[in-house]
Order: sequence, then structure tokens, then C-alpha cells
Amino acid sequence: MQLKPLQDRVVALKEEPMTQTKSGILLGEAKEAPAYAVVESVGPDVKTVKEGDKIITKDYSTTSVKIDDKEYIIVKEEDILATL
Repeated sequence: MQLKPLQDRVVALKEEPMTQTKSGILLGEAKEAPAYAVVESVGPDVKTVKEGDKIITKDYSTTSVKIDDKEYIIVKEEDILATL
């Protein structure tokens, strides 16, 4: 099943935040930590991101959807903070 976003919405596959660095240092969890995700599909009005882009958003600005044990987020284009 593929989610088709409408207007200026973006559907992205959520990535789990790192809990440990490569050298083994445990990382704490920030209250409003940014969410990382990979863009799966974009709506027809989206102009700045494309499929495959890695994006950063704030958790409170997204809608989470779980399909087939994968967690997706739906976010408005204006709520995307940056691309990597």
C-alpha cells in the first residue's frame, strides 16, 4: 500500500533516532528532538523536496501512520526544517 499525499503534504518513512554513538557513548533523549525521515512520496504542490530526500522535522508538526510494521509521517512542506 502506498500513501498518496495531497496538496503540499509529504509522506516519509520515519527513522529511529540514534541512541549510541559509533564510539559507544549513550545519547540522551531530548524532549522535542527533531525527527529524521526519508521522503517516500510528495503531493502535487510540493516544490522543495523529492522522493529519496532525507528530511528533518519537529515531532509535533507531523501525523504518524503505521502500515505493515513501518512508521510513516505525513507533514506539510512548510513544516520541514531541513534536508540532509
